[in-house]
Amino acid sequence: MSAASVKGWCPGALRPMQSGDGLVVRVRPFGGRLDAAQTAGLAHLAERHGNGLIDVTSRANLQIRGVSESSHRLLLDGLAQLTLLDPDADTESRRNILVMPFWHDGDETQALAAELEEVLADSMLEVPTKFGFAIDDGKSRVLAGNSADVRIERDAAGGLLVRADGARLGRTVARGEAVATALAVASWFAASGGARSGRMATHLAAGAELPEPLRGEAEPAPIMAAARPGLYPQGAMVGVAFGQMPHATLNRLSGCGHALRMTPWRMVLSEGKRAMPTASGLITEAYDPALRVIACSGAPRCREAHADTRALAAALAPNIGAASRLHVSGCAKGCAHSGSAAITLVATGAGFDLVRGGSTRDEPILRGLDRDDIVRDPSILMGGH
Repeated sequence: MSAASVKGWCPGALRPMQSGDGLVVRVRPFGGRLDAAQTAGLAHLAERHGNGLIDVTSRANLQIRGVSESSHRLLLDGLAQLTLLDPDADTESRRNILVMPFWHDGDETQALAAELEEVLADSMLEVPTKFGFAIDDGKSRVLAGNSADVRIERDAAGGLLVRADGARLGRTVARGEAVATALAVASWFAASGGARSGRMATHLAAGAELPEPLRGEAEPAPIMAAARPGLYPQGAMVGVAFGQMPHATLNRLSGCGHALRMTPWRMVLSEGKRAMPTASGLITEAYDPALRVIACSGAPRCREAHADTRALAAALAPNIGAASRLHVSGCAKGCAHSGSAAITLVATGAGFDLVRGGSTRDEPILRGLDRDDIVRDPSILMGGH
């Protein structure tokens, strides 16, 4: 069995995943950032070696879609020239790091990210492939709602702390101790049987206790309100409709020499830009209805999907209340969103199952709904019938 056909792990560049439209090749930007040349280069590679479509993922990565077996090697050569390739697949899989995008020159975010990347590359850490780290070291936390197992954060007074996901408090650390402590927490997870639970929060909830040297008494900083498209001191934040854009849009974002900072919110920040960019598939309005909807690739792009999720999501978006969130999943795996949503639609061979206030793993309250009936009467989703 080829690496591309193995399931149960996240794709990478060196270990792509087969989908309905070809290989999915995930690119993990170092430090959560692409300079302008890398951005333009990725757009060119997606056009030349893929089908021209690029995903923006909830792990703050990019995915080039529609890559063939024969073009994969040429794509890897191109990624290497852009310095976007790890030395091997194991190193790549360990480098699973979210970096908060609102850093500024002179703070410690990028230095912490680079140090953590280097330490992980040299380590023999063996954790589940979805296990990850977050560097969320601003005055307020912006990644608290995003998936990570070990978090480098700050307390209310601005001091650094390391916190295991699922633990309320973190351990206060000096700057030179932060990365080593984060790796020690991850190593404890592996040594204490955490792989059976899969994630740190689940492991702790099942009764696992951090050893005394890794426990802490520091409260993390408050959580920042959800980021939205708009202008920030660091640049222009734009959404990517349903997490996918054509290569021409990515190429346009590389214009005028602006670097891109990746986020786990299916948005990108165009560094230093003082006007909102416009291009196909970009969301520039802070309260655009499309921001309330999550949809996976769906059919025919994914071989596991039972329906065209994005067409349905686009049709339903204007009817979803401002405080609600809709997740349309092509199958029960829930690749695009593992958490709960106010409304979750799961495509099956017999129609759509409806889950309210849950995820694709929860029991539906209605089964086998017809797509056209949902579009004609969206009140079905909100309990109108």
